[in-house]
Amino acid sequence: MKKTILLALVLVFATAVTCSAHFVVMYTPQTLLDNGGKVTIKNVFTHPFEGSVTMEMEKPTAFFVVNKGKKTELLDTLKPITWQSLENSAQGWEAEYQVKGMGDYVFCLEPVPYFDKEEDKYIQQYTKIIVNNGGLPTDWDAKLGQKTEIVPLDKPYALLTGNVFRGVVLSKGKPVPDAEIEVEYLNHVPNMELNKFEEKAAVKASHDVFVTMTIKANGNGEFTFGIPKAGWWGFAAISSGPDKKLNGQELEQDAVIWIQARDM
Repeated sequence: MKKTILLALVLVFATAVTCSAHFVVMYTPQTLLDNGGKVTIKNVFTHPFEGSVTMEMEKPTAFFVVNKGKKTELLDTLKPITWQSLENSAQGWEAEYQVKGMGDYVFCLEPVPYFDKEEDKYIQQYTKIIVNNGGLPTDWDAKLGQKTEIVPLDKPYALLTGNVFRGVVLSKGKPVPDAEIEVEYLNHVPNMELNKFEEKAAVKASHDVFVTMTIKANGNGEFTFGIPKAGWWGFAAISSGPDKKLNGQELEQDAVIWIQARDM
């Protein structure tokens, strides 16, 4: 009898838990600008599809933007915020940047490794988003020399629903063969004024496997993903970085990129 009850509890718990992945979310409402202006970016470490548990973020070790090959350090512009998820609140970071000239603005964040007690390892995600001003392409496909990065093969801001997004996973500038990439949809719209996820979800997953989808790169580190819905999609190449240990513990060093797709 006791064994039957225990088994039932295990099954209930297993079906209640979804396979949601950790993502550093870098979010700004629009990646396509016509006349420049102020770009506000929210940086949060969370579970984007569910809008659930958000982890504390220490001040990142690096934050910069690249435009027309010029790198501008922005670490000192970061301001701490308290981000409210559907389950808890935690520290995130906000940045404001004034876009003036035309071209691509590639924003890159290098967070402090986060120790996940449940997984007994550190997680560090080198994350980027790309904002374009005026329609002039300049830096969207540039290799930025991070320890690990996803270099897009399609403009991340010029994607329509039904398009594919392609990228190549790099570690120390070299392709990562057969890299594993986790994909999640930003399902709860971030409220920029209140620093929170909206409670209403855009979609409901028909099965847990669609909360975090997993795809594989080919032997050249290249991957392709068909975009089924407009909005923000995150891609995380798992353990693609060169560093595997920190303080005697496992270090998962990921490359993350966020793209914005639109309906025609």
